[in-house]
Amino acid sequence: MSEKDTSRRRFLQAAGSATAAVALAGCSGNGGEPTDGTQTTSAGGDETQTTTSPEETTERPEPETRDGYLQRANLHCHEQAPWVFLNRQYSVYGRSSDIEWEPRTDERVSAYAIEPATDDGDDVVMTQSQMDSGLDPQDHRETPTDNIVLQAYEGLLERDREGAIVETLATDYERLDETTVQFTVRDNVSFHSGDSLTPEDVAYSINRIVDPDVGIESPQVDQLIGVEGAEVASTDDRTVNVNLAGLNPIVFASFATYCDVMNKSWVESNDDAYINQNMEGTGPFVLSNYEQGVEVEFQRNNDYWDDEAAISTFTINSASESSTRVNRLLSGETDIAVNVPPQEVSRIEENDGSSISAVPSTRVLFNAMRYDVEPFDSPEFRQAINYAIDLDSIVENVLQTFGSPTGQPTLEGFFGHNGDIDPYPQDLERAEQLVEESGYAGAEIELVTPIGRYLRDVEIAQAVAAQVDELSNVSASARQVEFSTLVSQVTTGNIEDKPPWYLLGWGNATFDAIQTIQPLLASDGALTSYKNDELDSLLDEAQSLPSESN
Repeated sequence: MSEKDTSRRRFLQAAGSATAAVALAGCSGNGGEPTDGTQTTSAGGDETQTTTSPEETTERPEPETRDGYLQRANLHCHEQAPWVFLNRQYSVYGRSSDIEWEPRTDERVSAYAIEPATDDGDDVVMTQSQMDSGLDPQDHRETPTDNIVLQAYEGLLERDREGAIVETLATDYERLDETTVQFTVRDNVSFHSGDSLTPEDVAYSINRIVDPDVGIESPQVDQLIGVEGAEVASTDDRTVNVNLAGLNPIVFASFATYCDVMNKSWVESNDDAYINQNMEGTGPFVLSNYEQGVEVEFQRNNDYWDDEAAISTFTINSASESSTRVNRLLSGETDIAVNVPPQEVSRIEENDGSSISAVPSTRVLFNAMRYDVEPFDSPEFRQAINYAIDLDSIVENVLQTFGSPTGQPTLEGFFGHNGDIDPYPQDLERAEQLVEESGYAGAEIELVTPIGRYLRDVEIAQAVAAQVDELSNVSASARQVEFSTLVSQVTTGNIEDKPPWYLLGWGNATFDAIQTIQPLLASDGALTSYKNDELDSLLDEAQSLPSESN
């Protein structure tokens, strides 16, 4: 087995340890928000600031570092409340004793990291809550599809279990100047068809994501934020130059998480429908059967450029009902059950042949509130909804401590996290007062939630709606939709296609604030629900400075 899957100590440190997360779950905090019109908090740099009303622009000294600008961006989001801030999600898996495997914080389940523990562990099955939205690795934005395509497709770089960047299809990478980075493409690598990997394939794959004229309008364009294009620098030494719009401080972190490499000639020879039902990667597993919406089967790639996988086959199927996933595990039909709800943990632990593996994930759960529609166009109303929520109760009673409250878009342990921001406390009197100030007293609002995509998503949404409904001047309810329906609405690039108020989760395996705030809250973000010049300016400044983390 390669170094891709080593000890998880550093990886957990990067995302915040389980111990720290559990401790945070028990912290009620003061919300960092004024109940009397004043507030003292860090501005995101070294200085401490006193603010007045959170809906007003507050004069603060300019940050001096990228970290400072990102912390300031998080403070802005907390004050302007474009979301109902909910919780950090834990990844909870049920695991068969037939296999050796440990979950990763970034929620990626690579069959390459699985080893047989018994004779029955050579052919492994995983059951997740959703199937893929197609097999094109550059034409989706969801983790369930990621967990399918990553078995066959690879990128230039990736992160090992400890969080360090390691070479995959690149053997070297460097920054040539402020707007150019260079990758050296690994030699003697073949696609599953037998075609050799070339620098041209790599440049094409990058351009296919960032340039809509290359073939598709990839929804992953902002995952390579600041990348303008790529070109073959030299076929003799197998180098590819990537052109950047500016300094792009997280360019290598982005490539360690995103940009699967595809076979240019294969893509150009087939239409989108074929590419979404077949796979032509360089990865450790080869697609052997695909039944859309039902099951995907892989077999070991015996010509893999690195050590061969330890297991022979890997099958992924789905069940949106958590009880079905657990029952399959207990009956021996599956080896990994994804998103095990807290109430099922004891049933798995008490069963011979199965156990629970849980880890704090890189995913934040939130309720987006569109800034352009009533009543959510009022910062006071958005703050009121946050004050109406008892996050500690949701973590304790709905998630049974498999989560921790959040008060900003960036999770603890990520670069740019603002440690001086606490989650909003529940304060119903303050919430009702803010509703009156917003001018939207009597509002009736509906929270749209996916079914079974995230740990207890429906139950969280119902708890949120019930708590908001306790306000004397707001009526709230929850409505369930299929995850695919919600995805189709939030990924169109048009804010008007999104529900006014919806529950979503966002994983960020780069461990950098920009990859959460930019796509979800910047004015030009691919999935944005918010528009604000001050926030855009803070993000622009952050991207113009070198990252102290790299």
